[in-house]
Amino acid sequence: MRIHRLSNGVVSAAQQLLEAARRRAACDARARRLHRSARARRLRKMAVLLACIAPLSISGAAKNRSAMQLAGYKAVRVHYGPMNRMIMSVRINGQPASLLLDTGSTQLILDAKAAESFGVTPSQRGLRYIRFTKIQGELLPVGFVQNISAGSMSFGSSLVTLQRSLHAEAAIAGLDGVLGLDILLRHKALINCQTRLVFFKVDQARRINLGSVAASEKFTRVPIQREETGALTVPCSIRGQPTRLLVDTGAFITILHEGFVRSLGLAAEPTRISAQFPGGGFKKINAAKIADLHIGPFKVPREKFGVAPLPQFALQQGSSKIAGILGMDTLYICHAIIDLDGMNLFLK
Repeated sequence: MRIHRLSNGVVSAAQQLLEAARRRAACDARARRLHRSARARRLRKMAVLLACIAPLSISGAAKNRSAMQLAGYKAVRVHYGPMNRMIMSVRINGQPASLLLDTGSTQLILDAKAAESFGVTPSQRGLRYIRFTKIQGELLPVGFVQNISAGSMSFGSSLVTLQRSLHAEAAIAGLDGVLGLDILLRHKALINCQTRLVFFKVDQARRINLGSVAASEKFTRVPIQREETGALTVPCSIRGQPTRLLVDTGAFITILHEGFVRSLGLAAEPTRISAQFPGGGFKKINAAKIADLHIGPFKVPREKFGVAPLPQFALQQGSSKIAGILGMDTLYICHAIIDLDGMNLFLK
């Protein structure tokens, strides 16, 4: 699932919220470093680097090897664009393209107009499409990509969903589509939200003990569950009330369902931010300050979180009821590592 900000001035307001959070985090880090010597500062910087990168490479790489190297994996850099989008530069049938890395989408999706320029069209026999898929009730044609790659990583051929409604939104963001869970799970991706690195497994026999290394670096492990619908969720609680959140790197902020927040007696205040849900139109987002949000055993720093009436398709994932969407702002601030091999979320 994808959640986006509007482009008519609302964007700048939401960007200010994210930048403020980042500035606060940076100020806290600088204040801590003031109490240490120059040598201690250098050691701390190394520790931060290890916390974000080394847990992915310790088991198979010597200390003097590049952090980009992880035995059995290939690394691809991503960058953050407007609206907290995690963007990966790829090549589709040899042509350059930009895709949103989205754990909230179960499949690879291309804007239909952009797909035509890559030589990707719906599978067709005569005047009829021969293959369709359904996303949030919308029946969409399916095409075939001969090759998709990113950096030195080749994903090979793949079916791709073609969606014309992506076009206006994608054009504004400079995106050609969405890289979803079909490819991310197939290649056992490790997504490091802080270091902007994604590792894809190429040696299926390779095993890394990410859990113990992450624990030594003060990360907290939270198990990820794959729901009947294909969505990824994690356990959480607010004021002791247990529920679950969708893990969605395509969502620009964390949003809690309005009804759930109201049931806890929490007050929400209006903002100038809006979100667009597939098939659900635009919804205004309020904000609530929450001091006791736990994701698994990890306590999230006291912060304001988005509050909105979420659509039913987001709230009901098979037999699991969902109370919100864990978005990129929280994932970034909490140094998230999403491990789709071990199916764990690591937070710090």
